[in-house]
Formats: sequence, C-alpha cells, structure tokens
Amino acid sequence: MTRLMHLNAFLMGVGHHEAAWRLPETDVGGNLSLAHFTALARTAERGRMDSIFFADAPALMGDVRYRPVGQPDPTVLLGALAAATDRIGLIATASTTYEEPYNLARRFAAVDHLSGGRAGWNIVTTASPDAGRNFGLETMPNHSDRYARADEFVEVVAKLWDSWEDEAVAGDKESGEYADGARIHAIDHRGEHFGVLGPLDLPRSVQGRPVLVQAGSSETGRAFAARWAEAVFTAHQTLADGQVFYTDLKTRVGALGRDPDGVKILPGLVPVIGSTEAEAKAAERALEEAIVPEYGLKQLSAFFGIDMTGVELDAPLPPLPHEDEIEAQKSRFTLVTQLARRENLTVRQLLGRLGGGRGHRTFTGTPEQVADTLQEWFEQGAADGFNVMPPVLPGGLDLFVDHVIPELRRRGLFRDEYEGTTLREHLGLERPESRYAGRERVAA
Repeated sequence: MTRLMHLNAFLMGVGHHEAAWRLPETDVGGNLSLAHFTALARTAERGRMDSIFFADAPALMGDVRYRPVGQPDPTVLLGALAAATDRIGLIATASTTYEEPYNLARRFAAVDHLSGGRAGWNIVTTASPDAGRNFGLETMPNHSDRYARADEFVEVVAKLWDSWEDEAVAGDKESGEYADGARIHAIDHRGEHFGVLGPLDLPRSVQGRPVLVQAGSSETGRAFAARWAEAVFTAHQTLADGQVFYTDLKTRVGALGRDPDGVKILPGLVPVIGSTEAEAKAAERALEEAIVPEYGLKQLSAFFGIDMTGVELDAPLPPLPHEDEIEAQKSRFTLVTQLARRENLTVRQLLGRLGGGRGHRTFTGTPEQVADTLQEWFEQGAADGFNVMPPVLPGGLDLFVDHVIPELRRRGLFRDEYEGTTLREHLGLERPESRYAGRERVAA
C-alpha cells in the first residue's frame, strides 16, 4: 500500500504570523468568532486534511498591546466544530500542570462522543510563570517535575478512558439492563501526584479513546513521547535536524515495545504561498514590514528566559544561558539559538524569521515549491506528514487547500477522500482495546 502523508491544520487566531492581524484582508476579531473557526474547519475538511488543532495556555500570553491574543477554550470550541463538520479530526491542547485528570478525561471523552470519534488531546506541561501565578504558584515547577506529573497524569487519564469495556453498554430494553456493571471498572489509582477512584462517567467512544498528541522535543519530552504519543508535533529548521529527530524518536518507540509506525511525526511548516516566487516574496515582505519589534523582543524573552527588551536590534544575539539552565521550552531555546548562530542573524533578522512560526520552519514559494519541500522531508525520513501553520487566516489555509493539496495528490502523496470516519482511521492508528477487558468485576 502506498504511504501517504498526514496533514494537520494548526489554526491560530487570524494567522500564525504575529503581524497577520494588521493586513487589510484579516478580521481583527476573528480569534473570537465561531463563524471564523467554522469556516476554517470546513476548509480543512474540504481538503480532506487529517485534523485541525488548537494550542492553548491558561494565561494571557504574548503582548496584547501589539497582537490579538487569546481564543476560546479549545475543548469548548471543538464541541461547536464537531457539529459543523463530519469527518475531520479535532485536536485541542490541555495542560497536565494546571488540570486534574478526571475532569480532563471526561471533557475529551465528551468531545470524542459528540464528534463520532474524532477527538485528540495535545499534551503539554505549560512552562509559563504567568500561568502558574493564575493557579496560585509563585514558583514554577521545574522541567523534570512537570514531566513526572505529566507521566502519571496521562496514565490516570488512559485508565479512565479504558474503565468501560467496549461491551459495557447493553441497552437491553426488554430486560431493563442498560449497562453490564461487571464491565465497568474503578481504576483505584493511588500515586505520587493523584488519587483517583473512577470509573469515568462516560463509556468508550467509537475510536476507543482520543488520540494522544505531544509536542515536546527535549530529552525528557522525547522519552515522554516514546511512551505515550500517537502523534508528535515538532519544530525543525533543517532536513538533517528533522531526520535525526525522526530516527531517534522512532527508535525510542520501538525500544519500548511499541510499533514505530503507530507514532506519526509531524513537523511544523509555515507556508507563505504565491502563484509566482515574486508574489510569494512580496507576501513575505508585507508581513515582515508589519512586525512590531517590541512584540518580538517579548517573545524572545520568553524563549531565552532573560529580558531581551533593551537589546540592540541590528547586533547579533547577546550571550545567552546554557540550555541546562532553561526551565521553560528547552528544545525551542536550542532551535532558536542554533538558527541565529548558524545563519549569523542580527536580532532584527531573527525577529523576522520567527514572526511566522516562533521557531517552526517558514517556507516561501509557489504551490509546487511548497509541495517539493514537503515531499523531500516526507520521502527522506524526516516526517510522516506536517503540522501546517498558515501565516494568515483564512487566506493562507485557502491557498494551501486549493493549490498545494491538489499538487500533492497529483504526485500520489495525499488522499483524495477520507476512507474512515475517526481520527484514528485518518492517521492509520489501531483502535486500542480497554486494558480492563476480560477482568473480573471491580465496580458496578
């Protein structure tokens, strides 16, 4: 069977580029509009993309003075979009640091049922000190402690999603038996971070349970992904770096006894598309010229863990801490510093490079050239597909669906139609069986 790439549409407000909101064609209020997100979801579904995805953080992130920030809680948004779409997968971010396993498990299970088995959870540990202070934490848990909590958190959630066996719901009107209590199990979890009795208050969905997605690429993040992830969103600037990550993570997955093909690796790409190279470059220039340096410097401060607001824009990066000293996004810190050093970028030039993808690769060109780079990474062992991050919405997604996807189809690299109805089927993932199947009754 021909291997086909997977495509996820990462939808962020009116576009991933920090200056997208300033363009004449964008709706400044789109990040709060259900109509805006519904149209985007339907466009991605028209392109037969695997899924749409929403990031999230429980804090006002970035600098609202220079960019519209914030959008509805993504699990709430997915509930609305489930009713507006039929096939496309629905993935939302939620934090293991500021959530509780039972509530998160039931929210995602609800979206999974309401969508007919199309839900996915993007697992994050949330590094922002601002988020911590919103939950009464004056000191952020360190990187390793956040991942230790996350590991147990996902274990609890997975147990809860499994707590009803597939045959638990009898629905026998004649006998009066709705559910077989022997097939519904208390998980009775007692661990370092959580004590949860269970069972969940919802049965298993048509796809068994939501798909687990993860986005950390640090050493700890890779180990976590190898154990839990079924799809991985990652960021790489070069083909070589993408190949190294791909090989490393697939090897780790296999070493744990999991099928490496059961983990789909999807690097991010910000495509700036034009019908000609000149048109694409002009679109890129328009975005870069609209950048407000003060906003970019605040973003750099978050990446590097030091105050960058007063640095000289037309000079190289100042001395930075070593990665071992960083407690936030370790892998993104390394990626951004390597990009700046490798290409000898000034701070101003680095802001331009990061304006669209915050460290994800930006590619500017024609639909054919975008398809060329996707094909190269896909066929050269760097990706199973891509996390597509349109710089401007809705226009950037329209261009990708209407021009890049048809080119990929002409090359035999992407589906013409959906073959299944669930997110697992789109991704070619097996439907997991409940871990409690066949066990004796624990709870009625």
